[in-house]
Amino acid sequence: MATRFNDADRAAVYRAIYERRDMRHFVPGPVDPVVLRRLLDAAHHAPSVGYMQPWRIARITDAALRGALHDAVERERLQTADALGKRRDEFMKLKVEGMRDCGEVLVVALMDGREAHIFGRRTLPEMDLASVSCAIQNMWLAARAEGIGIGWVSLFDPDEVRTLLRMPDGAQPVAILCVGQIDAYYPEPMLEMERWATRAPLADCVFENWWPDAEREEGA
Repeated sequence: MATRFNDADRAAVYRAIYERRDMRHFVPGPVDPVVLRRLLDAAHHAPSVGYMQPWRIARITDAALRGALHDAVERERLQTADALGKRRDEFMKLKVEGMRDCGEVLVVALMDGREAHIFGRRTLPEMDLASVSCAIQNMWLAARAEGIGIGWVSLFDPDEVRTLLRMPDGAQPVAILCVGQIDAYYPEPMLEMERWATRAPLADCVFENWWPDAEREEGA
């Protein structure tokens, strides 16, 4: 039988899951290098399909490059607002990133040469992206345990970010992560607090065997 965590350790794992937040508000100050190393190591210990470990993480320490990345995000923010139509003004009121305030900016990307990895990807090539997402989630949960905030920014043109970071052909940026000190975690996900969306009931997302709509069609 596998060893079960004790009650306190098990509760801590679930606490990190339920209290993890996509943070947008940071306070000035660096991230302890030792803590940052632990977060990066947590990411690097994520599961990956075929053990391909497709994540690559760029720590952005050049001020001009951070500014260029921020400008890229701002351009996409405006285009996203225009694409939202009636919700444009509502969207523009949201704080969607904290790149100017956070202590660290990390760009998480898919490595180049992924076509050589076939194990688990022959029919599902997007498993490389799923693996990178696992690495980000590992880092996010570890950050919650460390009292550090992380915000995932996905508002950018991948080609522009690829060019800014001088990525090789085939590499693909996935996320800009804002990492830094915070005053407090949001009591609820920020988009719930802003009435942008609500969490779907678990019952709407979990079912047995056949897709619910298919069951209704067969019984009609």
